[in-house]
Amino acid sequence: MSNKELLTFLTELSANNSKEWMDENRKWYEQERTSFLEIVAEILAALSKIEPGFSELRPKDCMFRQNRDIRFSANKAPYKTNMAAYFSIGGKKAEGPGYYLHVQPGASMVGGGVWMPQAPVLKKIRQEIDYSGQELNQILSAPEIKGTFGAMQGEKLKTSPKGFEKDHPYIEYLRYKSFVLSRPVSDKDIHSGAYVGLALEAYEKMRPFQTFLARAIYTTDEEDLLL
Repeated sequence: MSNKELLTFLTELSANNSKEWMDENRKWYEQERTSFLEIVAEILAALSKIEPGFSELRPKDCMFRQNRDIRFSANKAPYKTNMAAYFSIGGKKAEGPGYYLHVQPGASMVGGGVWMPQAPVLKKIRQEIDYSGQELNQILSAPEIKGTFGAMQGEKLKTSPKGFEKDHPYIEYLRYKSFVLSRPVSDKDIHSGAYVGLALEAYEKMRPFQTFLARAIYTTDEEDLLL
């Protein structure tokens, strides 16, 4: 399935980001939103075959709202100029890792991981890196991951995090505040619909990375004692 008109709509929205324009083009917006939801449903169905927990989600549980929260932002544009979805067992607000789809003219991408986790979750991930940093390094160095995504992405601390020495063998990983893999998607692939296959291929390749993060977040202290 393609989204031939979606980039055109988002381009126009970017140039006319106002409630007045959106009201005048509400039918067009609803049409493109419905088409994107169909794409989300297709991806969700594919993920459900790999991990049954995804079958409990609806497409609407994964798609982000178009409205921006402008209460505390200097940018008062009311609408996002992209359409995006996040696939995580438990929904968009789950603390575990998930898969991301972002469609925006000239800036589309697919990715996954954990973005800016809360302090308790961040602590768990760093603890897992402390214990199993060699495993994470092997995952990120594997040709199917490095060749597709390059290096792990995300904001970093400038110094070592509290509780870890600056000469820790995996200090570069410990300094991250987000743990993300992503790759760009061309406008051509959005127009043709090829990005759905590209997204699923990317999600499959990053599964070891997601498994590492999920283990870090969901393994309890009691389970650690049994290992």
